[in-house]
Amino acid sequence: MLDDLASLRIFERIVAGGSLSSAARDLGLSLAVVSKRLSELERRLAIRLINRSTRQLSVTEEGALFYDHCMRILAAAEQAEEAMTGRNGRVFGTLRLSAPHGLGRRHIVPALADFTELYPEVNVDLSLNDEVVDLVAGGYDLAIRYGTPNDSRLFVRPLAQNRRLLCASPEYLARKGTPESVQDLIRHDCILIGHSPAVDWAFNEGDARIAVKVQGRYVCDDGAAAHELALCGAGIVMKSIWDVGDDVRAGRLVEILPGDKIPAAPLNAVYLHSRFLAPRVRLFVTFLTERMSQAWKW
Repeated sequence: MLDDLASLRIFERIVAGGSLSSAARDLGLSLAVVSKRLSELERRLAIRLINRSTRQLSVTEEGALFYDHCMRILAAAEQAEEAMTGRNGRVFGTLRLSAPHGLGRRHIVPALADFTELYPEVNVDLSLNDEVVDLVAGGYDLAIRYGTPNDSRLFVRPLAQNRRLLCASPEYLARKGTPESVQDLIRHDCILIGHSPAVDWAFNEGDARIAVKVQGRYVCDDGAAAHELALCGAGIVMKSIWDVGDDVRAGRLVEILPGDKIPAAPLNAVYLHSRFLAPRVRLFVTFLTERMSQAWKW
């Protein structure tokens, strides 16, 4: 049984890391051992799990299904082990999580540092990324996200209240004027987060929701960079209060069209298997919820 679990762990690391060599590094094994164990697993199942070539790997449809079962089995095994060791108050293992860049640097990183002080046997594998990550493909325990994902596989726990707002620097508004309606945004330089030079920004108008197509000279895939561009007077940005609240309070940025015009995007912890949540994950989510509630000041 333990040997089977080791093979499942190797397979899980191959898929999460995208290569046999990555799995070998993560697990401290030789590449030959990892390759042999994968072949043995496929032979025992009589199914090809991964297509291999000299340049890349790709998970087969059967492999993707098996990976999902592996995650459940490994989580259950880890939970059983931690339930036993938990009698001594032991919390351990690697906490793998994803968070947005700006929020991650300002709030998640300090929280992780304090959490690992409380639980010194917990290691951290943190990815700061403004894109919506695939928890399964990335091998994450959880993700910190703005908004609620439209994915029935995912469990969502609210972390803190949040609102989004439009803001720009006083210098930009003195130069370009202050929008008085959402339609005025069409004539302004809007700083866009993503990859498209023109996007629809959604707004609430009474009971209806409208979309305004905005564009600008700056498009970037990093929310923190968009924030910095706004501070430099490059244009109007739509950001979370967690990202820009301190700058608005200090007068470095000015909120535009205040009120409830922008649809809410609550701050959530998102994870896959609530039944099999490892103690380190469950404890960190609780720790972060308390931490973020204390940090709220807007």
